[in-house]
Amino acid sequence: MSSSRDGFRLIAAAALALMSSAALAQAVLPGIGRPATPKEIAAWDIDVRPDFKGLPKGSGSVAMGQEVWEGKCAHCHGVFGESNEVFSPLVGGTTAEDVKTGRVARLTDTSYPGRTTLMKVSTVSTLWDYINRAMPWTQPKSLKADEVYAVTAYLLNLGGVLPDNYVMSDQNIAEVQARMPNRNGMTLDHGMWPGKSLKTAGKPDVKAVACMTNCEAEPKVASFLPDFARNAHGNLAEQNRLVGAQRGADTTRPAGVAVAAAAVAATAAPAKAADSSAAVTALLSKYSCTACHGMDNKLVGPSFREIAKKYGAQADGAAYLAGKIKAGGSGVWGQIPMPPQTLSDTEARMIGQWLTDGAKK
Repeated sequence: MSSSRDGFRLIAAAALALMSSAALAQAVLPGIGRPATPKEIAAWDIDVRPDFKGLPKGSGSVAMGQEVWEGKCAHCHGVFGESNEVFSPLVGGTTAEDVKTGRVARLTDTSYPGRTTLMKVSTVSTLWDYINRAMPWTQPKSLKADEVYAVTAYLLNLGGVLPDNYVMSDQNIAEVQARMPNRNGMTLDHGMWPGKSLKTAGKPDVKAVACMTNCEAEPKVASFLPDFARNAHGNLAEQNRLVGAQRGADTTRPAGVAVAAAAVAATAAPAKAADSSAAVTALLSKYSCTACHGMDNKLVGPSFREIAKKYGAQADGAAYLAGKIKAGGSGVWGQIPMPPQTLSDTEARMIGQWLTDGAKK
């Protein structure tokens, strides 16, 4: 009881803080904005819950729904709700037995070609609410309440849920819910609901287990871009998003040219600089590499000695590391990404060579 009371006090305090902030904003910035009127709030607050709270009064017959459907719905959804050209089919896959059981049998039939709306939806309020707020696609919210009742009734009639002479209304919508083919298709047996208060198991929908031993160190390339298609859509390296660790390949050149260029540049550089630990140490400091990598201990990323141990025996280790330094990335040593570095190809090759030589001080 005390924890519940504390939680209520916390919520109340947060609400008071929000109210105080709003009042302060009006005081500091007079003349900007105004409170929404009750009519404006009512026009916005149109959602309908599964317990039918928010449902407006009204009614509509299957026959009336057919007229509305043919005039405003059929061009996208097909005469019988079967269209799969513009949108996914709405009707199909349900049976009279499903109406009795409340569970669509074909949802577990892998041989059935598709999944329609009436196969999946569990609550009639979902249909009513979506039609009311989003349909027709070209004029959302233009249907009157009676038209929404009628179109919903006609859609359910197409699926064999309601008879031809049915008149659906706010008074009998609970009866319609009791006939929904997949009404028993929902479950609260997952961790999204607040524990055992709703008689749920409280288990999460998924359980991620991190690999801790014998993990795959490097991603394996399962496909590649053929040479004739490399630059079909322009240089992918220039089309990168500004977030994330993904970097597009330079498709203006064949694969491997960028690395080869780095190798040539490194060869042209003075051998003394490539082998000089002092010069590399200066580069590590200049580009703040030591902010994330320690010499012998892991910081944000692996230590230099760990990298040297991993790639020291690899034939193309220096070129590989130079490319990784330039491009950045994540996944090899963990999920924290290393951003791409702005150093030159020669400098990247010097660091890569230093690492494969053992990261000597």
